[in-house]
Amino acid sequence: MTSPSLIGGHVSVTGGLARGGLRCASDIGAEMIQVFVTNPRGWALAAGDPVQDAALRDSGMLSFTHAPYLVNMGSPSPETLERSVVTVRHSLLRAHAIGARGVVVHTGSAVSQSRDAAMRQLRERLLPLLEEIPEDGPDLLLEPMAGQGAMLCATVQDLEPYLAALEWHPKAGVCLDTCHAFAAGHDLSTAAGVRETLDALHALAPGRLRLIHANDSKDACGSRRDRHENIGAGHIGALPFALLMGHPVAAGVPLCIETPGGAEKHREDIETLKKLRDGAQPPTG
Repeated sequence: MTSPSLIGGHVSVTGGLARGGLRCASDIGAEMIQVFVTNPRGWALAAGDPVQDAALRDSGMLSFTHAPYLVNMGSPSPETLERSVVTVRHSLLRAHAIGARGVVVHTGSAVSQSRDAAMRQLRERLLPLLEEIPEDGPDLLLEPMAGQGAMLCATVQDLEPYLAALEWHPKAGVCLDTCHAFAAGHDLSTAAGVRETLDALHALAPGRLRLIHANDSKDACGSRRDRHENIGAGHIGALPFALLMGHPVAAGVPLCIETPGGAEKHREDIETLKKLRDGAQPPTG
């Protein structure tokens, strides 16, 4: 029997990965965490603190890391591409050092070059990084985007050619962001939409779903706008998250919020998801 999904959030590591991250996790009632191990909006790569790494690794807290936002393996810029390769390699090494289960990376954009050229480039540069991951190392979790611009992957269906370009490498997993999927056109506000989305994911990439970013959406389905909202306060609503956790494809898959607000709001979102997971009604008002 599959264990219930652990529910947590992206946490601040101010004060250290273990000191800050675990304190923040406790403050918001998180059962798992996602962290940045380097500046999320820059190319400078932060070295780890072995003491903090070991403390987080030994804490028993399920953790994931998120690669910096600048990473784009589909970029036509040689400089951006090279820096992306270096940054993803660094992220994988740091994730291994702290015992993280996976590294989330955005699936990227072709920007001004053709999609075919970007996909060939993706294969040439990302596949070798997957090959470098040791057997006990983290998975690389591909996070489809909201569909804006020349994004290489937004819908569940887009994952098939993306994973094919990576030769269906066993270390290539999927992180499904509910706000992104909703913005890309998957209507997760309905029971039928949740079922169809997860059924399609299972048909195209069985066993690849390793993490869910649980975010409501400020904008309507198909908007292609990536604006997260608190659970139950957006266009998706609260109940679909219970339906999502109840689907066999998502059974036991951790949920991580990336919603607006500070610790109080995050604690409320996590509590709402726990109640939905455990079969209770979400709070009203």
